Amino acid sequence: MICTETFDPRLPAALPGNACFAIVAPAGPTRLDAQKASQWFASRGYRCRIYPGVDQAEGYLAGADQQRLQDLHDAFADPAIDAILCMRGGYGSMRLLDQLDFELIRRNPKPLIGYSDITALHLAIFRHTGLLAFHGAMLNADLLGAKREPTESSLLAQLSGQLGEGDAIAHPADFALSCIVPGVASGRLLGGNLSILGATLGTMAEIDTQGSILFIEDVNEPLYRVDRLLTQLRLAGKLEGVKGVLVGDFAGITVAALTPLLQDIFGPLGVPVLAGWRSGHCDPNVCLPLGGEVVLDSEKLSLVLAQDLFRG
Repeated sequence: MICTETFDPRLPAALPGNACFAIVAPAGPTRLDAQKASQWFASRGYRCRIYPGVDQAEGYLAGADQQRLQDLHDAFADPAIDAILCMRGGYGSMRLLDQLDFELIRRNPKPLIGYSDITALHLAIFRHTGLLAFHGAMLNADLLGAKREPTESSLLAQLSGQLGEGDAIAHPADFALSCIVPGVASGRLLGGNLSILGATLGTMAEIDTQGSILFIEDVNEPLYRVDRLLTQLRLAGKLEGVKGVLVGDFAGITVAALTPLLQDIFGPLGVPVLAGWRSGHCDPNVCLPLGGEVVLDSEKLSLVLAQDLFRG
C-alpha cells in the first residue's frame, strides 16, 4: 500500500496536438452515436478510439467484468492513447478494483477522466500508483450532451496543460459559492462521489484523507443520507487530518439546506469549507484535478493550483 502523504504523485503527459482519447465504459451501459462522437473530437483537433465494451450491456453493467477490465488495461497499455475518457457512471467500477493491474497503470500514466461511479477507479489508482486523475466531464451526458461552459473548456484546459502552478480553477460567476467556514488551507485535492467514498471504506481503495482538501459531491441522496455518509466518514476517522473541504453539487439539495449539516460535521474541525462548487452531476460541470496540490480560500471563494499537473 502506498501512503499518499509521503510520495510524489505520478504526473501524466499533457495532451499533444491531435491527441487520441480512449472511450471506455467501466460502469453502467449506455448507447453511443459513434459518428457523433468522432465528429465531436475531430472538430476540436482530436481523435478517439471506441473500445469494445462501450457497445455491450449486461443488465446494469456495460458488458462483462472481464471486458470492461480489458478495455481499461488496453487503453492504458496502448502508446497511441493519450487520455482515457469514461462514457458514464452508474455502477460497476468497484467490481474491477481487485483485478486492476496497478503496475501496468504505473508504467503508463495517462489522465483518467470521469466522476460518479468512476470515483472508485480514481481512489484505487491514486492509492496504489499515485497517478493524478480528473473529476470531469464524461462523454455522453456532459460533452455530447452539450452542457454549459465551462464544462468542456475547464476539462480541455487542464488536460492540455494550460493551467499550472499559481493558476486559479475558474468557477462560473453566475453560480454563487458559499463560505461555510472561513479560512485558507493547502493540500492534495482528493475525494469525489460521497457514496463511493463510503462504499470503499475497508477496501483496498479506501481514501487516505490526511493532509487533504476533501472534495465531495453526490446525486439522488436525500439530506438524511448525506448526513449518514458524512457521519460514516467521521466515525471512520476520515475527517481527522483534513485541511479543508470543497463541497460540490448535491443534486436536489440546495446549499442553504446543506449548510446546517456542513457546519455541524465540519465546523468542529476548524478548517475552511467552501460549498456550491459546480462539479458533479450538474450543468455546468467544472473539472477538478484529483491528487493535485491546491490552495483553498473559502473567504475569497477560490481554488488555486499549487503545482503543475503534467510532467515536463
